[in-house]
Amino acid sequence: MIHCQRLLMGLACALLMTALVRGADETGFAPLFDGKSLDGWEGNAEMFRVDEGAIVAGTLEERIPHNEFLCTRDAFGDFELRLKFKVLGKGANAGVQFRSRRIPNHHEVSGYQADLGDGWWGSLYDESRRNKILAAAEKDVIAEVLKRDEWNDYTIRCEGPRIQLWINGRQTVDYTEPDEKIARRGVIGLQIHGGPPSEAWYKDVRIKKL
Repeated sequence: MIHCQRLLMGLACALLMTALVRGADETGFAPLFDGKSLDGWEGNAEMFRVDEGAIVAGTLEERIPHNEFLCTRDAFGDFELRLKFKVLGKGANAGVQFRSRRIPNHHEVSGYQADLGDGWWGSLYDESRRNKILAAAEKDVIAEVLKRDEWNDYTIRCEGPRIQLWINGRQTVDYTEPDEKIARRGVIGLQIHGGPPSEAWYKDVRIKKL
């Protein structure tokens, strides 16, 4: 009996310490998504919806005609952004825009993208600007950490010219922008790429200003 009590006390302490560590780790973070509505965001209402506490982009019912982005109404400069994602559908492609801007009278967004999709996972892409991979994630790293068709963690950290990306706690990109003319402030956007029927799910979106 005494042995059982000690085990239970030990387990309770361990759970308490885990909760405290997690709480401390989230200090300073504020939600960008309330889990219920798209308040604070703007985009094509036909392509984005809220389901099961997540923002869902795209559809598995028909082809996605072109890239679509759901963007924050506020702009951000130096920050750490954390969220969970999962991507569904054969040939699915998506990503998280940041330090970006809407192209006037167009569906596209221009700026940095933390990429998602086969051949792109965990890489840093320059969307509708330089139109190229700025820093590619190592395929072996992605093979080790990515959980296909399941929830994964994405962390994006921007400080001055330095941009870092992590998937499930494993760093995939550490990039320093050499061009001082590139904007260091802009909106955050959630993308579904034009192409085959697919969905990108995003949840637990929160940010800490640095």
